[in-house]
Amino acid sequence: MAWVILILSGVLETVWASALEASRNFSRWRPSVLFLVALALSMTGLSYGVSSIPLGTAYGVWVGIGAVGTAVYGMLVLGDPVTVARVVCLMLIIAGVVGLKILS
Repeated sequence: MAWVILILSGVLETVWASALEASRNFSRWRPSVLFLVALALSMTGLSYGVSSIPLGTAYGVWVGIGAVGTAVYGMLVLGDPVTVARVVCLMLIIAGVVGLKILS
């Protein structure tokens, strides 16, 4: 169960990062509220995960999911550049996350 919650918390990291950008320096209330709620839930899930998963593994998985999710969101929605190098780097992060899961 800790792994499921940790993965969902990583997805919520993507949500709060995207909401932070959409809040425009907290000048828009809906994305600002979404940011705060997603941040609180994401941190709570990470906290739950580290109670039974080693800290380094849990944090690496959490931040890896959030980083890849946010980068993909940026490329698909915000028009960030999509290059072979960026995709390869994101695949390497995914490989690292999978490796942490397998080796823990």
